[in-house]
Amino acid sequence: MATPTVRRLQLGNELRHLRQKTGREQAEAAEALDCGIGKISRLELGQGGISKGDLKLLLEFYDVDPGEMQWMFELARTRSSRGRWSSYRSVFPEWFRMYVDLETDADDIRQVQGEIMPGILQTEAYIRAMDTASARRESEDIDANVAARQERQAILTRAKPVTASFILSESCLRRQVGAVEAMHEQLDHLSEIALQQNVNLQVLPFNVETPGGAMSFDFTMLRIPSDGIAADLEFVYVECLDDARYLDDKDAVSAYDKVWSQLQAAALSPKKSLNVIRSVRKQYSE
Repeated sequence: MATPTVRRLQLGNELRHLRQKTGREQAEAAEALDCGIGKISRLELGQGGISKGDLKLLLEFYDVDPGEMQWMFELARTRSSRGRWSSYRSVFPEWFRMYVDLETDADDIRQVQGEIMPGILQTEAYIRAMDTASARRESEDIDANVAARQERQAILTRAKPVTASFILSESCLRRQVGAVEAMHEQLDHLSEIALQQNVNLQVLPFNVETPGGAMSFDFTMLRIPSDGIAADLEFVYVECLDDARYLDDKDAVSAYDKVWSQLQAAALSPKKSLNVIRSVRKQYSE
């Protein structure tokens, strides 16, 4: 079963789809539940919970077959996610926790990175070097930061691994983080990851014209599969120093998808990218 955050988002997505399919307005749904329209809006945005009784009333109002209701009842059984953020996981800032949930349940992730290695590709030494010099250190407990980051990386090697694609600026390879030994280890690890069947890794070299300056910012696109009749959830995650934006508007997702396609076309092939990674690794030894 998905994380609490994703269950709420999936349920909201399904309820919005069902309401629109039956031609109902949010005001009509609110009247059926004898509640304010704000509750329906929050529910469809995945920002609020709902009791089994109210959910049953709403699904009946949308003429859903009783046999198709059970899985939505399961989605509604969302417990507080507070327990997920105890122990070493508490190092994640609140604005980043939704991303961790989305990342955990995604079946496809595409990430563009311009300066440093993506978090789920970082080695322990690289993480420690980053954390020591970070302007936004998540916690004074570096060991907890390492453990939390490494737990996230399990999505690449679990029984049903996520399909992950990365476009990395050449700067990600050449920007020294930590000691030379740390970069040796990091680039060796990157070479190994690049050979996994579920990973597509491409390097955008310095001597290639970047379409529209697209490489000047980082972003991540995530797709969370739906088991219902509604479309899959698609998000674009854009991060800054102390906050993040989660974009799910169709036009916004489409715009970032276009940028992704332009960058992917400009980047080196996975095979040539692997050669560049190995070449830079050798240069660190000189």
